[in-house]
Amino acid sequence: MRIALDVMGGDHGCGVVVEGARRALEAGLRLTALYLVGHQQEIHAAMHRAGLRDSRVHVVHASEFLTMEDKPVVALRKKRDCSILRAMSLVHEGRADAVISPGNTGGIFAAATLKLGRIPGVDRGGIATIIPTPEHRFVLLDSGANIECKPVHLAHYAVMGSVYAREVLGYARPRVGILSIGTEDSKGNELTREAFRLCRQLDLRFIGNIEGHDLFKDKVDVVVCDGFVGNVVLKTCESLATALMHLLRAELGKNIKRQLGALLLQNAFRSIKRRIDPESHGGAPLLGFNGHVFKMHGSARERAVMNAIRVAAESVEHHVNDLIAQDIARANERLAAVEADLPAAVTA
Repeated sequence: MRIALDVMGGDHGCGVVVEGARRALEAGLRLTALYLVGHQQEIHAAMHRAGLRDSRVHVVHASEFLTMEDKPVVALRKKRDCSILRAMSLVHEGRADAVISPGNTGGIFAAATLKLGRIPGVDRGGIATIIPTPEHRFVLLDSGANIECKPVHLAHYAVMGSVYAREVLGYARPRVGILSIGTEDSKGNELTREAFRLCRQLDLRFIGNIEGHDLFKDKVDVVVCDGFVGNVVLKTCESLATALMHLLRAELGKNIKRQLGALLLQNAFRSIKRRIDPESHGGAPLLGFNGHVFKMHGSARERAVMNAIRVAAESVEHHVNDLIAQDIARANERLAAVEADLPAAVTA
């Protein structure tokens, strides 16, 4: 298992990413090589501070990196020696199996498109985010890569999300739903209605439309939407979780009785915090590319880096990309056959 880790571009600097890498190497993951990509002097200094001495670590120098303010396509043209391009090149050249970065999301997406290309038959890649619920977790796809989608893109998201939920989350037959404003077939806009028709033709456990209030009721395992809607859902969930924790902390500290009650419940509160903490999921996969690509949050700390490496390794071990390629090919054949039969069926 060979992972390329872009150590630049995060909010907390190179040292946090390197420390997370050290923890991953000590966690017993089956890694044969870990490439730390970025400014060589900074990486060596961070390795010294972290006490990282491991023969599996290889430093790959990159003189530049993308900032969060950079416009992705323009920046990639100007910064040809940036760390994310160097990391993607390792996968493209077959030296690494996966790439992970905490940097500019648009830059990572553009670099994956430029260096790796998309899986044959996939029109648009997408970002899959794992969101915890009281009973389980679901995959939200797309959570921000493409704000303008066609129905076939949502159908492809349904296929790719189903593969990821099955192989990485362990759901034998993932339930796939399209996020809409009603559960009836006729509800939604033109995009969701046509995507509904396409998904119904595929070999999926398609449960139809779902609404916002279905997300946390253990009704669906893969939630399909365009990147505009998905990003709003993601950011709302993140901010709501943070707000609820602050609200609980404020209310439980108002008097001595509540403080005593909070003391008795502290283990329960810790468990809840662990469940909703995005760092436990590490990173979000960018599905649909010829290589395993993972995006960490820009504010990712050491534990998030360690878990991102773990999740990337699981994705590679389960051959997620190969399975996506197979299922997308079958889905496209099925959709083409259905469309070819449609005029005859209408005429009859």
